Amino acid sequence: MKDVYFTPGPDGRLFDPGVRAALGDFAVDDDIGPLEAAAAIRTASRGLDSLRAHGTDSRGLSPGALDVLIRLSGSEDGISIKDLAASAGVSSRNVTGLVDTLERGELAVRVPAPADRRSVLARITPAGRTWLEEFRRPSQAAMAAVFRGFAHGEIALLRHLCLRVVENQHHLTRYLEDRS
Repeated sequence: MKDVYFTPGPDGRLFDPGVRAALGDFAVDDDIGPLEAAAAIRTASRGLDSLRAHGTDSRGLSPGALDVLIRLSGSEDGISIKDLAASAGVSSRNVTGLVDTLERGELAVRVPAPADRRSVLARITPAGRTWLEEFRRPSQAAMAAVFRGFAHGEIALLRHLCLRVVENQHHLTRYLEDRS
């Protein structure tokens, strides 16, 4: 992983001089802030994804399979593939493959849906719960290191702002789909 060098601006807030220089021509009305913010989100996301992949690969799961396993851990009865896909924002086909992986590892099973025998639910197994418990402690330590020095309010604000970005992306995607 390459070293990163950020610089505090006049307001004391960090920025990436390389990103600022590269994106300067793309600014609207000389406001580069939204472009720099998007670049910072991408950089942070890639870093978190890399940490997560490192932590899951050594345990035999992809980050996507981990996401499904975590979602399954919140339900005693199981979750349909369709609902798993919707909550993860991916296709049912993608989730089917992830559930296949979890089944091969005996971390999840498919069971008939009680209300509709034609439907199938994915459910976490006891081995899946054990796997998550063993993964939890190193994950907690990693996140504590990543967010070291952040106040609780800053973490809550960061979460809020990121989710506002996601909401705006969702609205923009709907708008673009409606226009086509």
